[in-house]
Amino acid sequence: MLKELSKTLKIAIPLIISNISQMALGLVDSAMIGPIDYRQLAASSLVLNVLAIPMVLGSGMMMAISPLVAMANGRQDINGASKILFNGFLMSLVTGCLLVIIILSTSGLLWHLGQEDIVVTYALPYYKVMACSFIPMLIFYAAKQFSDGLEITKTAMLLSLSSLPLNAFLNWIFIYGHWGAPRLELFGTGVATLITRIIIASILVTIIFRHKIYKPYLAVKNHAWKISSRTIKDLLHIGIPSSMQYGMEAAAFSVSGIMIGWLGATSQAAHQIALNMASTTFMASMGLSLAASIRVANAYGRKEVLLMNVIGKNTIVTGLIFGSLCALIFILLQHQLPYIFTNNAGVAAISSTLLVYGAFFQISDATQAIGVGLLRGMRDVKIPTILVAIAYWVIGIPLGYYLAFVNKMGATGIWIGFIAGLTMSSVLLNSRFLKQSSRLRMA
Repeated sequence: MLKELSKTLKIAIPLIISNISQMALGLVDSAMIGPIDYRQLAASSLVLNVLAIPMVLGSGMMMAISPLVAMANGRQDINGASKILFNGFLMSLVTGCLLVIIILSTSGLLWHLGQEDIVVTYALPYYKVMACSFIPMLIFYAAKQFSDGLEITKTAMLLSLSSLPLNAFLNWIFIYGHWGAPRLELFGTGVATLITRIIIASILVTIIFRHKIYKPYLAVKNHAWKISSRTIKDLLHIGIPSSMQYGMEAAAFSVSGIMIGWLGATSQAAHQIALNMASTTFMASMGLSLAASIRVANAYGRKEVLLMNVIGKNTIVTGLIFGSLCALIFILLQHQLPYIFTNNAGVAAISSTLLVYGAFFQISDATQAIGVGLLRGMRDVKIPTILVAIAYWVIGIPLGYYLAFVNKMGATGIWIGFIAGLTMSSVLLNSRFLKQSSRLRMA
């Protein structure tokens, strides 16, 4: 079992570093804009909460690429993997363009979300430029998912890491107006993110086209690189439910963030700080989830059912341990972490309280992410989508609203709703994986 865990972690660690690096782009933005004005931090929170839904819907669509490539790789089907690469790129481009059109055409909705006028005024320009960055972001994700499916994970990791100093440098230029650039403040963070995403997407695509390790998949492109209805159907079969799963989770957090905005800019900013911390640990859980999905899919392609079960159980236990460590860190550093992002004592005090509640859902957040990945590796995506919907939208959100506004608990009530929803999601998804994998073993 330790041998299989070691193989999973070998794939997972670069994915975790890559995911945290991408998440850290938002943390860098928050840390650099927070000291200027807490209302701009609140505006950043509003935009990130609203855009989280289309962003996760888009990236969720790309999640179909890695397990399908892993299955093809398990069958030693180079032609099939190359087809997935080409059609996956097309899907990323079409999805990105559609999302940008939808986001830009609905920007006026920000005025109708019950936020303070000054917050929306700061948010609108940032919202529009961040929307435009979706196209290079999804192209990067598509390329990354293909590479990850082949268990080549270090390249995207190094690019993601390098994007941090690049983004921080561009922030320094555009937020504060250095090197002759205009002082753009919050809008400048959006410009920096757009440029960063274009650069790293261009580099990763170039590497795939030119590096010798990918040469076998490009050698068959003359007959593999065609629009394939079957390949697109396979991508959509996994991509749409995966997109809906992550979209419903992101929507739950986004709607909760908007509801917290009804309590004022101070609560909104505090919520964003605590959510940044929780989202960072979730990115690590996502790395474990993706690695487990790739390994389960590879074993599924070779019809090694017992190995699938072993990989799943090992990863779930790893998620339990990781979640427990994160919870401990949140509790021990609850008073120090908020000051990374703000110098406002009121914002920091509320954020400190929310981090304690965030500690309680670290275990369930980690294990529910892993459950989603394990089931996706088995191509089991439809029923899990229903389970996720029940956990968040029947339990988590209604409970959070009741506690926050009916029971007058404020932002803490919303976070108790998070705990309930994530715990239910974890129990339902991992129980289904254990049941389904055991059923395959008996077949």
